[in-house]
Amino acid sequence: MAVRIFCNSCLCEPRSPTPRFCLTNCGHVFCEVCLQKGKKDECLVCRTACRTLVLSKETSADIQSLFMPVDVLSKKYSKEISQVSEFQEKYRKRLLKHQKQKIAKLEESLKKVTQQIQQLQCCVLILNFLMTSVPSRKQNVYSSYSLHSSRPSTSETMEAMEIDPVPSPMRKLETPTGPTRLSVITPPQGGRMG
Repeated sequence: MAVRIFCNSCLCEPRSPTPRFCLTNCGHVFCEVCLQKGKKDECLVCRTACRTLVLSKETSADIQSLFMPVDVLSKKYSKEISQVSEFQEKYRKRLLKHQKQKIAKLEESLKKVTQQIQQLQCCVLILNFLMTSVPSRKQNVYSSYSLHSSRPSTSETMEAMEIDPVPSPMRKLETPTGPTRLSVITPPQGGRMG
């Protein structure tokens, strides 16, 4: 461990013949000799209840980082931060790309729907025009029909019929041929035929 470690009570430093050092959860460091002199589970400096952890090479990285030089820590964390930053940047770019594709699809759909709405509006205008113009035509037909009398005049009827005023010599007058003889089953009674 790079930072100088010393006992917060007797100020001795760790050397090979000296006993182990411990770290309290209140943030003080003591040698085992001083810890045995004081009360059990009580800090020698702040007099609060505490637990202790023996400092060694097997101590967790978080605890070891408390005794590392700041420049080493800054390099270590700077590297970690840059890795996190790169990951987040890639993640953000992927998300942004996905969102742009989604927006493009939505814009295309909006464009199609807008065109359909415009076409439908044109159809509605045409239908409205036709609906307003058709009743006026019917009215015109009815009004022109009502102006004429309900019965056509004789001259109108004559014009409508095909009449040949002069009989042609080649043409025979046609008379309907009926029965030449009428047979009655019962004799007439009371002026009525049978």
